[in-house]
Amino acid sequence: MPGAVRRLPGPRLTGLGGGLFSGALMFVLGYLDQVLFGASLTVYSVLFLLVCVLTGLWVRGAELLAAPVVAPIAFAFGLLPVARSGDGAGERLAGLVTALATQVGWLYGGTLLAGLTVLARGLHRATARRRAASPRR
Repeated sequence: MPGAVRRLPGPRLTGLGGGLFSGALMFVLGYLDQVLFGASLTVYSVLFLLVCVLTGLWVRGAELLAAPVVAPIAFAFGLLPVARSGDGAGERLAGLVTALATQVGWLYGGTLLAGLTVLARGLHRATARRRAASPRR
């Protein structure tokens, strides 16, 4: 019974599923940020950190490297409803590039969090495999 308590069920996303999860969630959070907080880039960026950690925790063990790869893509995709834009495509693109440039610290921080989460999970998996392979005395 103690093993059942320690092993809580959690989603296991493929690399593509992790990208879809983080991208879709960031887009929805970006839209909600625009509606509720008037497109606050700080609120959006803090929520991005949470999404990065969740993606790092929920991606399958065999595809751990996907989490830090999809994080910047999800950040950029979620910025679409948040970035300041005008009427034309050029103004929208300029708003997106400006938002990416001004929030690059948050982008790097979230990608780093996803990478550290994945690294911790990978080290934990390697240690567990080593323990299982070693003969018991």
